[in-house]
This record gives sequence, structure tokens and C-alpha cells, in this order.
Amino acid sequence: MINAPLTNLQKEILKIYSTDIEEQDLKDLKTILAEYFAKKSIKEADKIWTEKGLSNQDMDRWLNEK
Repeated sequence: MINAPLTNLQKEILKIYSTDIEEQDLKDLKTILAEYFAKKSIKEADKIWTEKGLSNQDMDRWLNEK
């Protein structure tokens, strides 16, 4: 097993989870984190999409490739 130091995100999450919270709150936090990173990824993908001048037709073509 690799014994790497904790990242700043892991440290912050450990602080948050150092107290017991309700199961629903835990689920809500997981959802919030997932939504945050999904939005961030979409924003970056949109930026690259625009920089490369890609279109919906490009995506349709890729989806239909064999």
C-alpha cells in the first residue's frame, strides 16, 4: 500500500467529518461535492470545445463511429 501524504482536500474533508453527522447530511454533502466537480469538469470541457471550434455535428459523428 502506498503511504502518500494527504492532499489539502482530504485534510479539509477529515475536518468536516471529524464529528458525527446524520446519514442524510452525509448523502447531501456527497451530492454537493459530486455536483461541484461535475460542473467544474463541464466548464473545462466547454472551454476546450470552444477553443477547438467543435460542433454538435462533431459529437454526433463521434458517437456513431464504430
